Amino acid sequence: MGILDGLLGNATEVSVEDVEEELSPIMGDNERVDRAFKVVRDMYVFTSGRLILIDKQGLTGKKVEYLSIPYKSINTFSVESSGHFDMDSELTLWMSGRDPIKKELKKGSDVVGIQKLLANKILS
Repeated sequence: MGILDGLLGNATEVSVEDVEEELSPIMGDNERVDRAFKVVRDMYVFTSGRLILIDKQGLTGKKVEYLSIPYKSINTFSVESSGHFDMDSELTLWMSGRDPIKKELKKGSDVVGIQKLLANKILS
């Protein structure tokens, strides 16, 4: 990930091996990381069984929230692509029993790849 991409908040794909090593304490025995994207300090991790949204908080990033969403609990999702004047895209996930989760995807993010990955996971 380039410094400029990080400062602008672009979601860039990161090494599956590095993410698996970092998340090994919380991963299931047969779970594997399929793809992972990083936006500054936060990450979207697509595993074989769930989507993990990692939110590093505070100045030091020592406080971390791990939101684990099993694919089977996602009812609907939308990916709104950016227009000519709006540089950001938006990912929205709907699950039963909770408010929708909205995540911004900055210009340069693999919006099509994220949408295809979610479709493959949810519809399989």
